[in-house]
Amino acid sequence: MTDHPRYSIVAPIYNEEGNIQKLYERIRTVMDSTGEPWELVTINDGSRDRSLELLEEIAARDDRIKIINFARNFGHQIAVTAGLDHTSGDAVVVIDADLQDPPELILEMIERWKAGYQVVYAIRQERKGESWFKLMTAKVFYRLIYRITDVNIPLDTGDFRLMDRAVVDVLNSMREHNRFIRGMTSWIGFKQTGVSYVREAREWGETKYPFKKMVRFAMDAITGFSYFPLQIMVYVAFILGLLAVLAIPVIALLRLALGYEFLGGQVTTIVLLLIVSAFQLFFLFVMGQYVARIYDEARGRPLYIVATKKNLNGVKPGALSSREARKMPEPEV
Repeated sequence: MTDHPRYSIVAPIYNEEGNIQKLYERIRTVMDSTGEPWELVTINDGSRDRSLELLEEIAARDDRIKIINFARNFGHQIAVTAGLDHTSGDAVVVIDADLQDPPELILEMIERWKAGYQVVYAIRQERKGESWFKLMTAKVFYRLIYRITDVNIPLDTGDFRLMDRAVVDVLNSMREHNRFIRGMTSWIGFKQTGVSYVREAREWGETKYPFKKMVRFAMDAITGFSYFPLQIMVYVAFILGLLAVLAIPVIALLRLALGYEFLGGQVTTIVLLLIVSAFQLFFLFVMGQYVARIYDEARGRPLYIVATKKNLNGVKPGALSSREARKMPEPEV
């Protein structure tokens, strides 16, 4: 067993039994071609199929394959976090198990890393096999995030990326519960660059990001890196107040010209109340999202719970609560 691998590959697994063997074979072929030591850290995120069984069979034959088995499903971003917590390589690659992101691109990422870049992210030039709705919403999402956040998050990028150990150590010290890892990586800084690729269609299984999860993911991204939803409340309040002030003389003149019964008082009042109430409820919802995130952090629960591990030695800080993690010494960068 390699005590200190040169490269660590992190792959979250959720109901991917049809892809696991191919994932292992392609990553093994790519990483063996480097001639340097490596490890593959897999995270079984509460899979309900044979994913864990297949991983254990492979790990029994190849001790470079590490398994972190969650006690339940904690979500993709938390699974990636657990994988990063348990890596020890000088460079760490995050890749999905569905093989839409080609493992062969890792070799180009390694070249950029050896050239001095500390984060090498993959840019999706084309996305095969996805519906027009998924393509449209993804395009809108990335451009919206780019516009309203204070962090320069590259367009059309996912979590498929290589990170230097210094970057991973800083990322591991950030223990917020509602995680948007590609945004967190951009926020950290360091020397970054991108490589373009064509994202292939999924060969087996179905997407793990249906519309409901996409909306939740977008909310985590926006509230985690932007105060814009809160700031816009001031502008909306100003516009509504201005319209109300302007409406007074307009309605008075119209009633003088067309009669008192024009736009009956009750109808006008009800419509205005409905509009104002709708805005109030919407912004209460926005504020509630931020408050809920404060509550998540204040509880100090662990980000995830590990049921079992295989081919992993030592204790890692991953299952610590956010409160406990804050007591840990800051990594040296």
